Amino acid sequence: MAEAAEVSNTKVVFKGFIEGAPKEENMEVAVGAAALKVPAAAAAAAEGGGAVLVKNLYLSCDPYMRGRMRENYNSYIPPFQPGSVSESPAPFVFVDLVMRLRFDPGLGLNFGFLGFGVLGVVEGFGVSRVVDSTNPNFRVGDLVSGLTGWEEYSLVVKADQLRKIQVDDVPLSYHQTQLGAGMPGFTAYAGFYEVCSPKKGDFVFVSAASGAVGQLVGQLAKLHGCYVVGSAGTNEKVELLKNKLGFDEAFNYKESDLNLALKRYFPQGIDIYFDNVGGEMLDAALLNMRLHGRIAVCGMISYHGASETTGIRNLFCLITKRVRMQGFLQSDYLHLLPEFLDRMAGYYREGKIVYIEDMSHGLENAPAAFVGLFSGKNVGKKVVCVSRE
Repeated sequence: MAEAAEVSNTKVVFKGFIEGAPKEENMEVAVGAAALKVPAAAAAAAEGGGAVLVKNLYLSCDPYMRGRMRENYNSYIPPFQPGSVSESPAPFVFVDLVMRLRFDPGLGLNFGFLGFGVLGVVEGFGVSRVVDSTNPNFRVGDLVSGLTGWEEYSLVVKADQLRKIQVDDVPLSYHQTQLGAGMPGFTAYAGFYEVCSPKKGDFVFVSAASGAVGQLVGQLAKLHGCYVVGSAGTNEKVELLKNKLGFDEAFNYKESDLNLALKRYFPQGIDIYFDNVGGEMLDAALLNMRLHGRIAVCGMISYHGASETTGIRNLFCLITKRVRMQGFLQSDYLHLLPEFLDRMAGYYREGKIVYIEDMSHGLENAPAAFVGLFSGKNVGKKVVCVSRE
C-alpha cells in the first residue's frame, strides 16, 4: 500500500492555564506535519463507525473558549489540555482518550472530541472539507461543520459531532455561526424563541448587540414584530445596529449612564432583556424591567477580563416585578435544530437577515483574533479563514 502524502500542518497550541483575560502569549503558532490519511489506530478507536480527517477552512472565535483556558473553572465545558509542540513531534500522535474524551453525561456535551492530534491544540467550531474517512457517513470532498482543531488538518474520532453542509448560495463561513450547529446562530434562535417567549409588540433590549449572538437576536426580534434597542461599545457599532441591522435604536454603553439610557429608550419598561454581558448592564436592566418581563442570560462577557467580580444589587426586582430570569445553553434545545436550519436559511435567501462577519486570515493571526474579542475589537462575528478551498 502506498504511503499517504505528508503535508505541513500549522496549528495553534494552548500553552498553559490562565487567570483573567486571555493573551496572545497564552498560545503558540507552530508548524508540524500531517499524513493525509486516517491512521489505522484512529480508525479502530473511533466512535460511531470510523474517523474523519478534515482540512479546516473557517474557524469560529467564541467567548466561551476562554472558560476552557482555566483549570479550576466550574463550567459546562471541560478545559483545554495545555501542551507544546515539543510534546508531539510526529503527526497525529495518540493522546490519552480518557483525558481528551472526558465529558459530563448529565450535560449531554462532549467537547474533548479529537482523541488524536497534538496535545494542547485549541479546539472550537469550524467549517472543514473531508480529505480522508473511514466513517461510512462521510466521503472525501464532503463539506462539514462542527467541532474541530485550530490547525490546518484535524483528525476527528467523534464524527457524530460533524454535520454535512449542502452546497448552496449561503457563504460557507455562515455554516459555523449563523446556519450551523455551532454556538452563535443556534444560541440566538433558541434563546430568543424558547427562553424569552416573545410576543408581538414586546419591548426588547439586547446587550453586546453587534456581536455574533446579539446581532441575530435583534433581527429575529424585529421579524417577530418587536421594538428593539441594542447596546454596543463604539459609535461605529451603534451606527451599524441602526443602519444595517435594523435595530430601532442603539446606544454606546461607554458614554451613557446605563440606567438613564434604558429609561430614555424604554420609558414604558423592558419586556425582554437578552443578556450577553452581565455586571452593571444586568443591574440596570433589572431596574427597568416591566411586570412579568423575561431575561435570557446568555453570556457574562463583562466578567471575562475582570480580576474581581461584583455581585448584582437589584435582584429584588425579580420579585417585585415577577420577572423570569433564566440561563441556558444552546445544547438544551437540539430538538429545534432542523427547524432552525430551515428557517434561518430561508431568512438569509429572502434578505430578511443580515449577518456581519469580521474575518482574519491565516492561523498565525488566530490568537490575536481570539484575544480581540475581550476588548471589543471585532465588529460582528469574529472568524478566522484558514483556507478557502
